[in-house]
Amino acid sequence: MSPRPIAETVASLMPKAKAELTELVAFKSVADFEQYPRSESEGAANWVADALRTEGFQDVALLDTPDGTQSVYGFLPGPEGAPTVLLYAHYDVQPTLDESAWVTPPFELTERADGRWYGRGTADCKGGVLLHLLAIRALKANGGVPVGVKVIAEGSEEQGTGGLERYAEQHPELLTADTIVIGDAGNFRVGLPTATATLRGMTLVRVEMATLEGNLHSGQFGGAAPDALAALVRVLDSLRAEDGSTTIDGLDPSASWDGLQYDEDAFRKDAKVLDGVDLIGSGSVADRIWARPAMTVLGIDCPPVVGATPSVQAGARALISLRVPPGTDAAEATKLLMAHIEAHTPWGAQVKVEQIGQGQPFRANTESPAYAALADAMRQAYDGQEMQYAGQGGSIPLCNTLAALYPEAEILLIGLSEPEAQIHAVNESVSPEELERLSVAEALFLQKYASAN
Repeated sequence: MSPRPIAETVASLMPKAKAELTELVAFKSVADFEQYPRSESEGAANWVADALRTEGFQDVALLDTPDGTQSVYGFLPGPEGAPTVLLYAHYDVQPTLDESAWVTPPFELTERADGRWYGRGTADCKGGVLLHLLAIRALKANGGVPVGVKVIAEGSEEQGTGGLERYAEQHPELLTADTIVIGDAGNFRVGLPTATATLRGMTLVRVEMATLEGNLHSGQFGGAAPDALAALVRVLDSLRAEDGSTTIDGLDPSASWDGLQYDEDAFRKDAKVLDGVDLIGSGSVADRIWARPAMTVLGIDCPPVVGATPSVQAGARALISLRVPPGTDAAEATKLLMAHIEAHTPWGAQVKVEQIGQGQPFRANTESPAYAALADAMRQAYDGQEMQYAGQGGSIPLCNTLAALYPEAEILLIGLSEPEAQIHAVNESVSPEELERLSVAEALFLQKYASAN
């Protein structure tokens, strides 16, 4: 089975894919409707639905999920007796952060001198939508799609509100499949074919600290009056060891990663660590980002420096993210985190800890037949390079929901979010060459998977 016809077809479709991704990126589809209009997300959902209809998908529907967002579903029947493959992506995106820090407008796909396409969602994960469409189109142009295909495009993955997970649990027959391809991961770096074998889970916790009925003059009362902001800082500091590694009472910080390793100098470059600044934690980089818990303070509510008054603070709060490694239950990790915060709160301060989001970690079975077919397809699409297995520090909570609902299904994780993509940051981008190669790989995988069944 020669990969050339598929590769030539995908190459010919890339100008159309760029135009379509430009249209899709233009929707400000952030599923936080206090910041962005709901109509932007609805527009993106309708765009995906129309694209599926154009490709002949049946039963195309906008599913109203319990978190108030919409997921897009469609089904393309395959030959009699063929297996069914579910293709996943999400059309919602992260907020833009500081728009002034974007070199080009975040919601305008722009090709820059380096050849990459810039814009929010180009890699995470509107590019994933195009990845699936390109693979389907290439197969249709070369003998037809040899499997049944279901597509689900989620509308709130970045918010972690669990709408699609709960919808799937309520309608378990909808997404049933023999194999599931999650198009929301990424190669270890550009040009190196990679399957993501593990995902860390996540819990989000909001901490509120209160010590006084109201702010007090720091000259008149400072030194004896308990400062809520200082109490919060003490608690946050207790969540890290001296070397910066995460330390939560009862949570194992010592697991190791035995797969593909991440060179420390390469990591410093990918993470854009400033000269002279140390990395935090111990063990290998892969240990730290794929196999161990990691706490991050996402935000603190307290007076800004500009306009601050000489006051002892009566209250302060923070939003904390804890990434949970495979092998650890996210619910148990949340309990340990909340207990740690309460135990380490100083001066008898009143503390309120509230969980606002959670997703379980995931570990794939890389010994499955589908992974063998994917490795063969990746080898052909990437000029003979062997597929590598890596972890991912991020979370895709839907993976565990699907694994629980369909325990016999094989789950594969690929995607466009390699380090240069800078997902979730300003100046997010996608490599068009990576989009092209992965689309070829997915099409070849579907052919090989069908032949093996």
